[in-house]
This record gives sequence, structure tokens and C-alpha cells, in this order.
Amino acid sequence: QVQLVESGGGLVQAGGSLRLSCAASGRTFSYYTMGWFRQAPGKEREFVATISWRGGSTYYTNSVQGRFTISRDNAKNTVYLQMNSLKPEDTAVYYCAARQGMVATGGYEYDYWGQGTQVTVSS
Repeated sequence: QVQLVESGGGLVQAGGSLRLSCAASGRTFSYYTMGWFRQAPGKEREFVATISWRGGSTYYTNSVQGRFTISRDNAKNTVYLQMNSLKPEDTAVYYCAARQGMVATGGYEYDYWGQGTQVTVSS
């Protein structure tokens, strides 16, 4: 199994930046596709970004493309989400997830999840 712990959330003003981190431990982190999802109050969980196990393939939801960057450092067992030009509509709990196989956008396709970290963007 894989254990995931997110960190780096907080309160920022619109236009600011945050970097989220997801520390992984357990079974062979390097061979898992990783993803970030988010859930705002009263809304369903939505896909944000994903990265392949080698880091060569990435995919983003349209609303964050050009502002967010997903990356990973397998030597450190960590995946990151750099969030720039933040908007109030980015406010949500952000979750890190892991799966075996190619990059995917559906939450149901991921096997392991972290506890989440709160991101709040003020206007």
C-alpha cells in the first residue's frame, strides 16, 4: 500500500501563489501515476492535474492550465503542485492521489488518497 500526506495549503490573496507537497511512503512510489484533485464546499470532487511515473506526461483541467504546474521528485518520494495567479474560485480542499497505470482524470481510477489540505483564496 501507499500512504500519502499533503501539506502547503493556507490562506492567500487573489493573484498570489502556493506550492502544495504530497509526501509518499510505502510500496514503490516511483512506479505510480500521481494526481491532484480538489473539492469546494457544496460541490463534487474534481480533477486538477496528473503526472506519469517518469514525469514525462502531464495533463491539467482547462481551468488551471497555464497557472498550475505538477511535478515529482521520485528520489524524495514527493509530488508537487505549484499554484500561481490564484483566483477565489480555486478555493477548495486539495487531495493527492496515486494509481497504477497511465495518467487518468477520474477519481474512481485512483487507488490511494491523502487526507487533504485547505486552500483559501481571498478577493
